[in-house]
Amino acid sequence: MVDAPPTALSSRAVFTARQITKVYHMGEVEVPALRGVDVELYAGEFVVLLGASGSGKSTLLNILGGLDVPTSGVVHYEGEELTAYDDASLTRYRRRHVGFVFQFYNLIPSLTARENVALVTEIADQPLDPVEALKIVGLGERVDHFPSQLSGGEQQRVAIARAIAKRPEVLLCDEPTGALDVKTGIIVLEAIERVNRELGTTTAVITHNAVIADMADRVIRLSGGRVSQVTQNEHKRSATELQW
Repeated sequence: MVDAPPTALSSRAVFTARQITKVYHMGEVEVPALRGVDVELYAGEFVVLLGASGSGKSTLLNILGGLDVPTSGVVHYEGEELTAYDDASLTRYRRRHVGFVFQFYNLIPSLTARENVALVTEIADQPLDPVEALKIVGLGERVDHFPSQLSGGEQQRVAIARAIAKRPEVLLCDEPTGALDVKTGIIVLEAIERVNRELGTTTAVITHNAVIADMADRVIRLSGGRVSQVTQNEHKRSATELQW
């Protein structure tokens, strides 16, 4: 399925994926995760990849982010063929262009929020100041707190600040609210929404929660390893308007 570009946003495709398959081998058993996926992500848009567990959405995100490679098919990022990259090239691609946010925060307990973010800025070409990154996600007053002194939602926002501090063109979020309650999840989604709006970062959020789809520019639904539907939201809702 090849979807049309969103009319209200840039028509420049950042990612173009064609006929992506991924097969995992469990001993002698083959487990297909993706079965010929075609998808595009456009510059500056907020996309939600929606689907049940096992639908292939995390596998697709990992391939776009250069954390995994497809069994077959082609992925282009800004005109460059990611699927032709070797391991070293994929590492450079991830370091320079992509920020990741996962369900679990993966913060270093012995480092403050500022120091956790600074780990990324030390290897970036033109990073944000760690304090500025933390201010963007609403933690300007918590920069010297350790993870044990922060709530789950605050720790996730530190993880977002860490991801955006290297000024990535793309922010990929895999179930960023999965470990949080509703109120805290909305605060985290507000932070992601602000990054997309203020930094212009192309943002993709994986979720099984259909309510979150309301805040996207486009929604890409996956089922059984295939893209089942692509829709555009004519009237986006802000994170604060969501209820589930």
